[in-house]
Amino acid sequence: MQPPKHIVSAATVILNDKKELLLIKGPRRGWEMPGGQVEEGESLKDAAIRETKEESGIDIEVTRFCGVFQNVEKSICNTLFLGKPIGGTPTTSSESLEVGYFPLEKALKMVTWGNFRQRIEYCLDDNLQPFYVEF
Repeated sequence: MQPPKHIVSAATVILNDKKELLLIKGPRRGWEMPGGQVEEGESLKDAAIRETKEESGIDIEVTRFCGVFQNVEKSICNTLFLGKPIGGTPTTSSESLEVGYFPLEKALKMVTWGNFRQRIEYCLDDNLQPFYVEF
């Protein structure tokens, strides 16, 4: 099967009541927020909810659309949301080696892949939203 011409993904920055950030540790990119490709016929918001559940075991409510990061050269459009947990238990999956909530400052230091930390920071800063970033 030929890979899609364009890739659209949805990721969610999730804070619990203690202002701790939910992170998953993926097998290739290390610590990051849960997210992944939007399936055919699926809304961006529903993809964010599904991916979070699949990768972390956590049920969420999306509270805000934050913005878009677009990798123009690779034809990838990453949509980002803010959410809060409403159920579930942190559980690993084939896409996550570890799952947990971490204090914000510590969590941001744990995220080292590409511009993932910047994405989280943009989602947490109301003054930057909605954002559109091309790279």
